Amino acid sequence: MSQILKFAMLLVAAFVATTVPAMADEAVAAAAAGPEALINLGGAIGAGLVVIGAGLGISRLSAAAFENMARQPEVVGDIKGSMIVVAAMIEGAAVIGLIVCIIS
Repeated sequence: MSQILKFAMLLVAAFVATTVPAMADEAVAAAAAGPEALINLGGAIGAGLVVIGAGLGISRLSAAAFENMARQPEVVGDIKGSMIVVAAMIEGAAVIGLIVCIIS
C-alpha cells in the first residue's frame, strides 16, 4: 500500500477511536439531535479550515525559505529570523481563528 493510503487509514481509525466514547454519552446524543448540532458542526468545520490554512501557509513559507537558504548560504541567519517571525504571525492568526470558532 502507498504511504498516503496507510496514513489516511490511520487517521480515520484514530478519529473513530476518539469519537466513539463521546457518542456513547447520552447527553451528547440528545444534544446532537437538535438544531444545535449544525451550529457545533459549523465551528468544527471552521476550526478545521483554520488549521489547514495555517499548515499550508507555514509549509509554503518553509519551502521558500529553505530554497533561498540553499541558493544563498551567506544570508541563512537573516532568512531564518524572518521565517520565524512570519511563522509566529501565521500561528497567531490561526489561534485567533480557532478561538473564534470555539466561541461561536
